[in-house]
Amino acid sequence: MFERLFPRRKPEPKQLPQPNAQLALGALLVRVAFADKNYRATEIGQIDRILGQTFDLKPIEAAKLRATCEALERDAHDTPTFAKILREEVDYAHRLALGEAMWSVALADGHRHEQEEIQLLAIETALGLTDTDIEMLRTKATGTL
Repeated sequence: MFERLFPRRKPEPKQLPQPNAQLALGALLVRVAFADKNYRATEIGQIDRILGQTFDLKPIEAAKLRATCEALERDAHDTPTFAKILREEVDYAHRLALGEAMWSVALADGHRHEQEEIQLLAIETALGLTDTDIEMLRTKATGTL
């Protein structure tokens, strides 16, 4: 009865920040972890470590950044848009290191998942990595030829 008299207002949606290299990287790391539809604590921890080390953040700051990146990944841009930001702001050697970091997220749960590898290939390609470097990253991460 009171619901009809005093309907609840939906909260205003939070404005997402404009993505920069930091947010684009975090969103892509989250995208890799979500690719298999199973977002595990080990993957979350790995994302936090990568963000903390890459941007010299304390654990709480890295977790807050990851939370923002989760919202951005869910509600915002597509992979090519995030990758374009990184291509424009990060040199090739560092983009190669980002590819390695993404593999560490994909394998953080101890399993290889086809969906994650497909997502990784799309991201690595969008980052402008060469086929040779993409193969080298896969081989290095998985230990397979």
